[in-house]
Amino acid sequence: MRPRNALIFATVLLLSSTTVLADTLKIGLNYPQTGRYKDQGLQQRLGAYLAVDEINQAGGVMGQPLELVIRNTRGEPDQGARNTAELIDREGAQMVFGGVSSAVAIASGKAARDRNRIYFGTLTYSNATTGAEGHRYMFREPYNAWMTAKALSQYLNRNHADQKFFYITSDYTWGWSVEESVRKFSNTENTDVHQGVKTPFPRALINDFRAALEQAQESDAKVLMMVLFGDDMVRALNLAYEMGLTEKMQIVVPNLTLGMVRQVGPTIMEGVVGAAPWVWNLPYENNYQRGKDFVEAFSDRYEMRPSSSAASAYSIVYQYKDAVERAGSTNTDAVIRALEGHRYSFLKDEQYWREFDHQNVQTVYVVRIKPRETVVADQFSSDYFEIIDFLPGDEAAQTREEWEQRRKEAGKPTRL
Repeated sequence: MRPRNALIFATVLLLSSTTVLADTLKIGLNYPQTGRYKDQGLQQRLGAYLAVDEINQAGGVMGQPLELVIRNTRGEPDQGARNTAELIDREGAQMVFGGVSSAVAIASGKAARDRNRIYFGTLTYSNATTGAEGHRYMFREPYNAWMTAKALSQYLNRNHADQKFFYITSDYTWGWSVEESVRKFSNTENTDVHQGVKTPFPRALINDFRAALEQAQESDAKVLMMVLFGDDMVRALNLAYEMGLTEKMQIVVPNLTLGMVRQVGPTIMEGVVGAAPWVWNLPYENNYQRGKDFVEAFSDRYEMRPSSSAASAYSIVYQYKDAVERAGSTNTDAVIRALEGHRYSFLKDEQYWREFDHQNVQTVYVVRIKPRETVVADQFSSDYFEIIDFLPGDEAAQTREEWEQRRKEAGKPTRL
């Protein structure tokens, strides 16, 4: 090929590739590739990529292929906010989602708000995310601490009433929020009777967990409430097992994910109680066909079962697609209006995006970890969760009056 013709050919190729990129609809995933919550971050990435590929194979969003752009938050709020700004300002993302930490999700959501973009919280349980720190551009897909606590306390009050609790809590917004909510609904607000200790976040050491567990051991409590998440929960629960506490106390981990229990393993996890917005066996037990399709597709593609973190990311991509198509536009205001009050059934029973706070209202499940032999009988050794109780979303969620009261206490307006 002559030099001039080669230059023309290269220019055509460049223009063609530029056109293809310009025609894609970019969405940004902001998740921890490293740090204490990296396993939950990986699950988000896997779920998101599966959704994007399925949507593109079916024709994209209003004819546009989706393009997923990713950034590593490292579990740090400031990094999450910088990533969000970069995803929108440099990459042109029309929507950003993610966050395996409420502090990260809150900071990232504010960066999206400042740029007139929606931020979907993918794994953020603090009440503040759609409460005191909520705003028009933040939508939370999973449940919150209040909802977790109401469902979990329904079970605890029935089975562990009048027993002494001990709390080990991660010292940041999510941990505070969960402990406060569980204490409220389980009638364990008296800290002289139901003692507790905070552990550093995000850099707790093994010695921090050991000291906390020794205090729990000395308290003679019958219920050990471990308000810890990700690698912190894994390390602390392994220590609790070594110290014999799993035989003496009912271990409760308010927010359980498949990745966490898989890291600890079935022997140590057996009998642990917690809550979850979704578990992979739920669609089979209740015959939710779309949920079963997701589990099968995820399992076939990655040779593992999906966690609630993967399900959340997968659902968000589809919910964004659906909202854009109902709005007929990617315009942020139009998409917000399409989301507000929208009811749908996707991977489980009906859910909806509540209009006044953008909290996703949904059924909350209480689960207990099954015996080891049951767990390993699964094709991927992941049949961990026995669903032992549940609470419908409208019963679990804060009322508007309760939400408004929290907003007033925080000095925030009672409208987003």
